[in-house]
Amino acid sequence: MRDDTPDEARRVRLSRTFDEDAELYDRARPGYPREVFDDLAELAGVGPGCRVLEVGAGTGKATLPLAERGCRVTAVELGAGMAAVARRNLAGFDSVEIVTADFETWPLPAERFDAVVSATAFHWIDPAIRMVRSADALRPGGALAVVATQHVAGGSEEFFAEVQHCYERFDPATPPGLRLPAAQDVDTSSHAEEVARSGRFGPVDTRRHTWESTYTTAQYLDVLRTYSGHRALPPAAREGLLECVAALIDSRYEGRVTKRYLTELRVSRTVPGTNRLSR
Repeated sequence: MRDDTPDEARRVRLSRTFDEDAELYDRARPGYPREVFDDLAELAGVGPGCRVLEVGAGTGKATLPLAERGCRVTAVELGAGMAAVARRNLAGFDSVEIVTADFETWPLPAERFDAVVSATAFHWIDPAIRMVRSADALRPGGALAVVATQHVAGGSEEFFAEVQHCYERFDPATPPGLRLPAAQDVDTSSHAEEVARSGRFGPVDTRRHTWESTYTTAQYLDVLRTYSGHRALPPAAREGLLECVAALIDSRYEGRVTKRYLTELRVSRTVPGTNRLSR
């Protein structure tokens, strides 16, 4: 468990790490609860025929459910390896286009989108321009839908308290005694404040879902290997950390741990009368 809130230089560096092993990311990372896509349909009108721009598509964890619901998706992904896996995963959908590009500089099409969707990726986009770029991509009244996922208290709680000793040992940047927040204590007001400052969107509607996933030791280590902060550790420290985590799971938790996630959907619509400001 790490506090991975990056400053700007670190944000850019860490955002590039996911493409280093796209196959591992695709295999190890969980998807999103079905209820999130039900909420997307209700709050953002995402459904059959809807024209969606997906920002930071990764290997298609959210793209596939969108395509299965009949959306026409243009999915922009910076990493060439991630984009290649996404194309394979979405090969059966003629309504999906995977674009390998940096969203910050990708030329926006003349035809605007009904929705901009970003699942566990919006925080990696340059905060100086992500709101205006999203608004510029949308038709009047179109929806920006941001999905954020956070590890929260629950599941194998004792393990996640004990494992902090591994992090404190192998990563000196780990705050001592760090503990997971309860889902109800997670403060996500910063997104609503950013939306309001942009002047391009109306109020944010929010839906929250907590859910759990159980991992074997090997599966959990694979998940950790996909996290940017873990990948950024020096190799010796990273391997020491993973060995420490594995030993703890195997010796005290019978080779299996359960992790609780909070997935939050945040939807806001463009304000009528605002014009496209950039291309």
